This record gives sequence, structure tokens and C-alpha cells, in this order.
Amino acid sequence: MTREPDAAAFYEMLTTHRARGFRRVMRALPSEPRCSVCSAPYAGIGGRLVRPLGFAPSRKNPQLCSACFEKVPPGTVELEIGVLFADVRGYTALAERRSGTEVVDLLNRFYAAAVNVLCRHAIIDKLVGDQVMALYLPEIFAGDMASHMLADARDLLAAADPWLEIGIGLDFGPARVGNVGAGEVKDFTAIGDVVNTASRLQAVAAAGQIVASRRALPVVPADAQATSLELKGKSEPVAAVVVTPPT
Repeated sequence: MTREPDAAAFYEMLTTHRARGFRRVMRALPSEPRCSVCSAPYAGIGGRLVRPLGFAPSRKNPQLCSACFEKVPPGTVELEIGVLFADVRGYTALAERRSGTEVVDLLNRFYAAAVNVLCRHAIIDKLVGDQVMALYLPEIFAGDMASHMLADARDLLAAADPWLEIGIGLDFGPARVGNVGAGEVKDFTAIGDVVNTASRLQAVAAAGQIVASRRALPVVPADAQATSLELKGKSEPVAAVVVTPPT
């Protein structure tokens, strides 16, 4: 497959900090599992050799190593990406009714479910309070992005039930992707309207619902309804799909 210029630049951004032949050497070291970008091993003698150099599973997705994301040089490229926001419904009331220890336990279970489900096809961009943001990057996770996003959203709702009520928003579109920040305060993230729109779609989702833009889900699922939504901060209505999986 021929990559578009910015997509090629993105992949180069992840790999150019390697010495020539780095991936070939990494592939020769035992053993699986290993980073899907640079092939650095996580286990066996190979894992023990490279882990002190920073080639450990990334906190954003254990299929990728921290050197390919957290330590990639600063800079961004424009890519077409998918964005998922998942948010706990009724969090303020929940925190008021339960002890701090109980709330932390519930949120940790939510985070664990999110990581387990979303890291199949995405990287975890942020775990913030009662919310999770994930990025779907076509250069890293091949396949039908719309199918991946919808399947992950459905599975996350199922994994969180019945102990928390979740609403999910999905969008797809161009964003600046890369390591953003200065000095030690930087993070691999995405910036653009697609991120804001996914967040707004999540905000209007009821508990147990997935609200996606038609850009993210061009084919309306059988358990969904096409609609047009007025979203806060958006100048025009957004063509959307509301998915209500059976309980």
C-alpha cells in the first residue's frame, strides 16, 4: 500500500530515531510479545536486554513500546484518525453517595476494562477522571476502522455493565498527531476538530448509548438510528448515528 505523504511522515517519525538495521536486530532477539512498530521484544533474554534502554510496553498500548510513543521526538503530522470518548454517567452523584475508596475502585475497574478492550485496535490517549479517550491510527492498526471503533464501543459498554453506566462518542477525521509539549512535559496525542466533535457526541450520549458521526459510521447498524444533532460549539448540525445496543 502506498502511503500518503503525511502518513509516511508519521511512520517515519516513529522510526527515524532508530539506528540503521535496528528493527532487523530487534527481530533477531527473543522473544514474543514485541512492539508492533519497532519489533523490540518484551520477554525473554531480548526483553531483559532492551528494557533498560526504554523499550518497555507503552502505557498507551502494550502492543507498542514506550520508545515509539512517549519518547518519540516532538512534532506532529496530519492524519485521518478515529477518536473515541467514553464517560461515566452520573459520576458526581456516584461520588457523593460512595466513599472515596469505593469511587477509586470503580474507576480503576472502568480503566482496566477500557485498556483491555480499546488496546486491541487503538492507543489510550488519556485516562482523565471519569473519562477515557482513545485514538485509532490507520498506520499502526490495520483493518476496517469503522468496524473496529464500533466493536470496541459495544464491547466497552458490555464490559462496564452493570457496575457503571457509560456513554460513548465516536468521530473520524483529520487531526494533527504526534508528541506535543515542551521539555519533559509532552505527550503523544491528537489535536483537531475530530477530537472536539467526538467529545461533544459523547456528551449527548445517554447511558448505554454510542453516538457516532456519519464520518465514523457511514453504514447505519441495524440497532441504530440516523439523526442530525446540534452540538455545543458547532456552527452546523452534525450528521450522526445513535446506537442503542440491547441490554
